[in-house]
Amino acid sequence: MTKQTQNPDAILAQYADGPAQLEAAIAGLAEAELDLAQSADTWTIRQLVHHVVDGDDIWKVCIKAALGNSQGVFSLQWYWDVPQDTWVERWDYAGRAIEPSLALFHANRRHVVQLVGRIPDGWGRHMLIQWPHRPEAEPITVGDVIEMQAGHTLHHIEDIRAVRQTHST
Repeated sequence: MTKQTQNPDAILAQYADGPAQLEAAIAGLAEAELDLAQSADTWTIRQLVHHVVDGDDIWKVCIKAALGNSQGVFSLQWYWDVPQDTWVERWDYAGRAIEPSLALFHANRRHVVQLVGRIPDGWGRHMLIQWPHRPEAEPITVGDVIEMQAGHTLHHIEDIRAVRQTHST
């Protein structure tokens, strides 16, 4: 993982604020506007919301595992073996309402923030992760995952803003 660029408190605050920022990015959109995309070959706002939340939910498992068993190896091979666009189809991102995903996003982030705050040295606990196309597992800290997920959310919020700008919504 890359070296953290901010202090842990700032990263954790950004992470905790992710659901509110995502909701602000989609505020005022009509149901049909959630199905707008920047172009025909990009994801819709609805699909981006589900992608952010599902990814966050998956990585929450790594955080919890690291907090409980730093000797373990975390693998997402089952996920990485399938292209992202296939997950979009298999998990029906285009057909699902976003409200349950947004509720999950809020709950997961609150849960992780509370848990990290209650576990001594939780920020620095780690797992070994087997990245695709790398021969050996590498350590990834709870702080690394939280920073990565905070950034992932912000990246896709920018995608949503770009879609809204393209369609003047």
